[in-house]
Amino acid sequence: MQGSQYLFFRRVESPRAGDKVYSDGVSVSVSAIVDRSEERAIKPSEAERRYRVLAVSAHPVQYAAPYFRRLARHPRIELLVAYCSLRGAEAGYDPEFGAAVKWDVPLLDGYPWVEIPNKGSGGESFFGLTNPGLWTLIRDGHFDAVFCHTGYIRASFWIARVRAWLSGASFLFGTDATTLDSMDGKRWKAPVKRLFWPYLYRLATQVIVLSSGTKDLMLSLGIPPERLSFMPYTVDNDWWLERSAKINREKIRAGWGISPEACVILFCAKLQPWKRPEDLLRAFVKVESKDSFLVIAGEGPLRKELEREATDLGVGDRCRFLGFVNQSELPGIYTASDVLVLPSSYDAFGVVVNEASLCGCVVVASDQVGAGRDLIAPVDAALVYACGDVDALAEILRRLSNDPRRRKELGLAAKAHMATWTPDGTVVGAVQAVEAAVSRRGMGH
Repeated sequence: MQGSQYLFFRRVESPRAGDKVYSDGVSVSVSAIVDRSEERAIKPSEAERRYRVLAVSAHPVQYAAPYFRRLARHPRIELLVAYCSLRGAEAGYDPEFGAAVKWDVPLLDGYPWVEIPNKGSGGESFFGLTNPGLWTLIRDGHFDAVFCHTGYIRASFWIARVRAWLSGASFLFGTDATTLDSMDGKRWKAPVKRLFWPYLYRLATQVIVLSSGTKDLMLSLGIPPERLSFMPYTVDNDWWLERSAKINREKIRAGWGISPEACVILFCAKLQPWKRPEDLLRAFVKVESKDSFLVIAGEGPLRKELEREATDLGVGDRCRFLGFVNQSELPGIYTASDVLVLPSSYDAFGVVVNEASLCGCVVVASDQVGAGRDLIAPVDAALVYACGDVDALAEILRRLSNDPRRRKELGLAAKAHMATWTPDGTVVGAVQAVEAAVSRRGMGH
């Protein structure tokens, strides 16, 4: 791939052959990306064929960057990532955190990318992401496949879908959802999805599913199994293992004013209603262990209410509120903790489960957390409880708080299980999805 020598590409209004973009101050031609008409005249065997793939993403995400780097290095894939905004790589307001966020790990290194300027509002509405430059990029790019990661409730999704169809490119998209229920709890959405989603997902040449729960959901909607491609929802396992191994657990605990022998129970998520942090706080009170502490890492609208409730319940002196924690700090927080709890009423997957498990932290979650089925239950099914059952959660925490040996066993088992759920598996799934989609598109399906 001629473009693979460049680490990344900068903003381009409407990329077309002959335009100039920049990488580390070096001017390069977009023809390195989009002008391949002569190459396409040569048709290698399918066994050695390289696929030209465009990944359309709403914005840089710390979980996706390692996957893009690996996919860009795959010998069968010629990758370009098109970002609809650079929020996350550049400081920007995150409405769920309620603060400006810029991740402190590299998000744009190691793979080719281009920013397609957003003509929309930048908000959470349908027209919040409106990137008309995608039309030109897909039209001129001669892509074999377009992965769309923006979500169908954004205008840019439909721009990419229509242009890919007109260009003869396979169009792949999916979901991490395991249920038709919605995050905001509005009951009318589930029946609407049950009617609409079977038609929606048939618009995909191949549907991407990120967990076993998602696969079952798609099958229940009548999507044929051969139209589904499994790409496990992963993080950069090596990064987390390496960082965790370097952590001085006692030093971090000392900074929290917590002894090495205490049991540290961790909540690590946005402080939003659907994450149900109040369930954990109330369960923690019921544990009644003076040698247990609750650490809450995250920011959001519930913070002041939680701090007030912790004081009112008499456990304020055993709670630590860390606020927003950036990516580079998280390995230390997981490694210094004993048990992570994710009490969410809605969590399509929950990659904090991946992260904590790689750091040897026991994970407890409600049955509404998608990762529970794939990452927690195989370690110990008793660590998954019915969402909202504070007494059941308290009993789990009581057992773990009083049994440091069991906590260690479960932490080691969780880390070992993560060897079955790796980003290399995600890349293999992506390549297989492209192969299946291109083959199906070639058959006129």
